Amino acid sequence: MGDVYQLLAKGSSAVQADMSTLTETVAKAGSLGTTFSETFYFLTIPLMILIHVGFLAYEMGASRSKNALASGIKNILAFAMIVPFFYFVGWWIYWAFPTGLTLSEGALAISGLAYANDVAFPTSAYMGPNLDDRANGVFWGAFVMFAATTASIMSGGVIERIKLTGFVVLAIALGAFVWILAAAWGWHGDGWLVTKFGYHDFGAAGVVHMVAGLFTLGVLINLGPRIGKFNPDGTANHIPGHSMPMTLIGLMLIIAGFWGFLMGCVIVPGEAWSYSGSIETSIYGTPMTISGMTFNTLMGFSGGIIGAWMMTRDPFWMMSGALGGIISCAAGLDVWYPPMAFIIGFLGASMMPFVATFIEKRGIDDAVGAVTVHGFLGAWGLLAVGIAAQGYPAMFGEDVVTTSFFGQIIGLVVMGALGFVPGYLISLLLKVTGQLRVPESSEIIGLDKVKVPASAYPEGLHMSTSPAE
Repeated sequence: MGDVYQLLAKGSSAVQADMSTLTETVAKAGSLGTTFSETFYFLTIPLMILIHVGFLAYEMGASRSKNALASGIKNILAFAMIVPFFYFVGWWIYWAFPTGLTLSEGALAISGLAYANDVAFPTSAYMGPNLDDRANGVFWGAFVMFAATTASIMSGGVIERIKLTGFVVLAIALGAFVWILAAAWGWHGDGWLVTKFGYHDFGAAGVVHMVAGLFTLGVLINLGPRIGKFNPDGTANHIPGHSMPMTLIGLMLIIAGFWGFLMGCVIVPGEAWSYSGSIETSIYGTPMTISGMTFNTLMGFSGGIIGAWMMTRDPFWMMSGALGGIISCAAGLDVWYPPMAFIIGFLGASMMPFVATFIEKRGIDDAVGAVTVHGFLGAWGLLAVGIAAQGYPAMFGEDVVTTSFFGQIIGLVVMGALGFVPGYLISLLLKVTGQLRVPESSEIIGLDKVKVPASAYPEGLHMSTSPAE
């Protein structure tokens, strides 16, 4: 009998040891999973910084040599200014306003005044080093990159004639206030555009690109064209930048950074804040895979290049077409069949030159086509989802609202108004107070000579000529 008890005791000890080992293994697996999640989002940040490296090269190359450094400085300064404003205000807006302007809590209980104060108020425990929170700072950093991207989109359109102070005000308004309100409404699980109308915008075609593009349009109307852009009869002159190679390399760097941008649109599985324990989801909780996103991004990219090449044969528009192809597909990158992504990107890029010409004929000088590439193609991306992805569940849960053409139209109108109206009104105020545009003499001499204590090309450069020289 004693032997039996000894065997039982040994068996019990073995089971306890096995359970202890199993518990330890599960804990290690959970820790590794969390570390992977942290690293996944952390890597989006340096990748998205490539977007800004690209915008820097793109805008300096698209400027005449007399304005190259001034164009670069405003881009760098806007990036730096947005970071603290997004820390103190922008992140809080995202969590406070998804249900509208009422500050009420949404169905998923991840929105509203109390939630925003808890996770995003500057004095919150989550807004600094905190051993119990391993994610908030990384998410915040990724969203800061989205915010800076909106300002960079505007930056290209206004080169060579905007005051630095006025530009910084506009960049902060767009990056730290306007776009993040759009994201709260249409790029959040509790967003009212999502829960009421089934708005779907996986890759932020509307909440980033369209909002920034229409904000830029509002600014350009008040800013006016560069000196020499239009003749007395209204016809337009081409004002070339000083370095097409720099512009093309910049555009390719933007596209490289887009992979980080799109990674930031994915919710990885298995964490306390994840919608699923087994599969990636969109920011709305709908299932998707990085594999599918990869197929569609590359197909949209190639469709955009081919479409723009067939319409123009112009290397600038070809690379803009690559970017435009991805933006055209962005809202539905999680659901497209790859040949559909190619077609959507092809059609979007094919339309670009005609839209740019239409805008130019209205007397609007968009130096790099920001309104066309981001504003128009962001809208086209939303419409494409409404046309080809109707009936797809729009959010996480059972018996949920589905994506529809009507819902995408509602989202398109809201995004357009949310971008254009603040852009127009803030720039109008800056214009009235004399803070929007540089003096005519400074524009003619070149902003580098009057605003920058350095020379872009101290050893000389063959100066480009144009009607505005």
